[in-house]
Amino acid sequence: MRVKTMPIGSYAWYLRPFFWNQRRKYGRILDGALLWARSPRLFLGVAVLYGMIDRRRSPIEPALRSLVTVRVSQINGCGFCVDLNAATLLKRGASPEKIEALGAWRQSVLFTERERAVLDYAEAVTRSDAWVEDGHFERLRAYFDDDAIVELTGLIAFQNLSSKFNSALAVPPQGFCSLPALVDLAPPAESDARNDQGTRRLAEEDKVAATPQTNSGDTAPASSPSHKSSVDPAGEPTGIGALARPTSPGPGSRSR
Repeated sequence: MRVKTMPIGSYAWYLRPFFWNQRRKYGRILDGALLWARSPRLFLGVAVLYGMIDRRRSPIEPALRSLVTVRVSQINGCGFCVDLNAATLLKRGASPEKIEALGAWRQSVLFTERERAVLDYAEAVTRSDAWVEDGHFERLRAYFDDDAIVELTGLIAFQNLSSKFNSALAVPPQGFCSLPALVDLAPPAESDARNDQGTRRLAEEDKVAATPQTNSGDTAPASSPSHKSSVDPAGEPTGIGALARPTSPGPGSRSR
């Protein structure tokens, strides 16, 4: 990481219950939370905001929220956020095949028209080379009212904040979900320009780790990484590091 975490005793005392809950649910304190917590007031403000975005009565259902957070994290090259949110998406019912196809969802048959409308909008909001157009809203309004669109936009904007924060500080994945596609699956020229080099390197290291090692020097074919999730059954990880509550996941014309 580009900024070091501090000893736990150095953090503001009123943040310790968050850390205690994370250790109880996940067996560790999440690195992303420790970085946010270097600024205690910022930590609390972000925690409150995300708590409202990810509340139970949100008009955007949990599985769709997780789908959005994984895709936004892929585009922003945040392996930490993809790791956490993909584990949550698995827990919320998505298949490993669907998560693997998310980077190329336009060519996949695994996504509903409703999900496609949401993902298209999320990409337009997130990408610096794209614009939000009237057509995005026409498609969204077939499935959501204006209040739900506002909530969806808030979620996308929050996940951009979270994933850009973690990507810029090079927060690494913590092993909640092991899937082969940790970065955006855009065409190479676009992906190379957009994704963080450190995140791409993590993906390459995963491929190397999946290759059996031999003592004879002979090469062996690489095996496909298995799908697994180390999420504690009692809780779900989030892109922000479970700041809001450790049991929920680590959110026209031209709009820019």
